[in-house]
Amino acid sequence: MTEVFRAIFLWLPRQLMAESGILRLEKARRVELKKFLTWFFGISGIALLAITLFLLADSWTSMGKMPSGAWLTKAEASENYGDGQFQNHIPEQQPDVLEVTQRWFGPNAAVVEPTSPPPIEKRTRADFNAEKGLRATWLGHSTMLIEIDGKRILTDPVWGERVSPFSHFGPIRFHEPPLPRDEVPVLDAILISHDHYDHLDEFTVMAFKTRNTKYFVPLGVGSHLEYWGVPRDQIVELDWWEEAKIDGITLAAVPSRHFSGRQVMDRNKTQWASWVVKSKNHSVFFSGDTAMHRDFVKIGHEYGPFDATFMEVGAYNQLWADVHLGPEQAVSAHKQVGGGIMFPVHWGTFNLALHAWTEPAERLAVAAKEQNVKVVIPKPGQIIDLADPPKKLDRWWPEVPWETAAQHPVVSSGL
Repeated sequence: MTEVFRAIFLWLPRQLMAESGILRLEKARRVELKKFLTWFFGISGIALLAITLFLLADSWTSMGKMPSGAWLTKAEASENYGDGQFQNHIPEQQPDVLEVTQRWFGPNAAVVEPTSPPPIEKRTRADFNAEKGLRATWLGHSTMLIEIDGKRILTDPVWGERVSPFSHFGPIRFHEPPLPRDEVPVLDAILISHDHYDHLDEFTVMAFKTRNTKYFVPLGVGSHLEYWGVPRDQIVELDWWEEAKIDGITLAAVPSRHFSGRQVMDRNKTQWASWVVKSKNHSVFFSGDTAMHRDFVKIGHEYGPFDATFMEVGAYNQLWADVHLGPEQAVSAHKQVGGGIMFPVHWGTFNLALHAWTEPAERLAVAAKEQNVKVVIPKPGQIIDLADPPKKLDRWWPEVPWETAAQHPVVSSGL
């Protein structure tokens, strides 16, 4: 009986509509709607294809090239390579993707970017003429110009406007480079810590490739450089604990705890490393990107003590504490390698995390005081002579709200 009433209920309105011509009208409307939807989705498909092709064309070369041929053969021979990729000495605990996405795209009260460009000290090549001693100039993010016993060495040079595969999308600079790209002096070596966009910048490589300067890079990274036109004889790849020498300066690649990749399918296909720069009279340590690990002590035993360390302190979060140190662990690592004066890098230039943009400096100042570590936090472009470092900390950044280590602890796992 229920089915009968249901049939009558469905049939009666349809019959009334048919008798009144409404059904014919609805049919006409459905035809028009079908035409509209066909047009709409056709246009949308063409637009999506055009956008995809534009983004691919915009990013194709900047994504670099995964190791193959001789580059891959050398990578696969490393004892740090296994299961088709490079490995950390301490396995990384992967964060929850959903939680990371929610935090990254959700509400965030932190002041992650400055309201106006931070102060810089503008430089020209004439400023970099030291024939002896040790000087260091922070040029923003992880780019340091090191003058050591008459040699000039540049770390992770990034002069691009954005650290992204795309020219119109991605994190943008807070300030202009204090040293214009065309004013960079003659260099004796360029050190690359790993292949992420904020450390290996195609724009800068393309500008520097005619300089006849040698690049010293972790395993696999040479494939990117050669793809961008750097001659193979200007690329020196080193595995962890391997060394190279340039005119009396020792360059050593040492372990770090991070990851690599510039494309969708190339995670950890190239290596990451920290660097030691050592002359007869001076030595410095450049952390690159790293989380806390046990090899800092061994690095100190093998190459320390160091006149200065350049330690990454920014872009941290407990969700990814196995790939970045944070300020407090950076101070501990500085002490483990036997550092003298500590310089913070990897902060104050691009928005790459969820913390306030000044927070790394604030927390570093607190941690350094608590652990009795001498720290210098230079303005971008400020030249620091290690023979006569600043007597007190210059707070050149603005005061904005920030979280303490107690409020937002960052502790790497596996220790």
